[in-house]
Amino acid sequence: MNAAPEDIRAGLARVREGIAEAARKAGRDPGEVTLVGITKTHPAESVAVAFEQGLKDMGENRVQEAAGKIPLLPPGIRWHLVGSLQTNKARQAAGLFELIQSLDRTRLASALNRAAGEAGKPCHALIQVNATRDPGQGGVPPDEARNLIEICLALPYLRIDGLMVIGPYPAGDDEIRRVYRGVRELFERLAPLAGPGFRTLSFGMSGDYRIAVEEGSTLVRVGTAIFGGRMVT
Repeated sequence: MNAAPEDIRAGLARVREGIAEAARKAGRDPGEVTLVGITKTHPAESVAVAFEQGLKDMGENRVQEAAGKIPLLPPGIRWHLVGSLQTNKARQAAGLFELIQSLDRTRLASALNRAAGEAGKPCHALIQVNATRDPGQGGVPPDEARNLIEICLALPYLRIDGLMVIGPYPAGDDEIRRVYRGVRELFERLAPLAGPGFRTLSFGMSGDYRIAVEEGSTLVRVGTAIFGGRMVT
């Protein structure tokens, strides 16, 4: 069952307040943190409710689902791809999303660069880092992130805006903090190489976004806490 509009509005308000509280606790400006509503399996009607409440950034896990949903919604939404991306769908993804958060290999980088070149506009992406070294997750190992960034910097239509990480699960707060702190330190080491556009640090989801903000995330990806449990597909 779809979440009721009033529940989506209430969930969004709670998450925004949680981000603000965590930012103030860390001595940060809450405005430094972008909230992306993860809309996987949720209908366009639910997305529209959040958009009407001022949520401008939305994330999808699958290209095919996004392709069917995006045309049903008003312009003005900034769409993010947060799920893994197959190389053969790079052209379609480059046309649909303003930010690809799951770039993790050179073949995909080349495919996105080629698609962006054909479209005549740059493709913005985040390097996904597998900070937990979980074989079930995508992402480049932390010690290989520098090499991938160097390769991407040589591609004229690709822009690397930062890093994306999926946190450890299941894990306690101390372990989550340790992983996120390590990613922030990696980000700081890579920033001089990547250049001034390298400003986005994407980690934190419904269960740990407060910790993520305290540890330096500039973009949190929240679905369940706003839209309720995922619909069965």
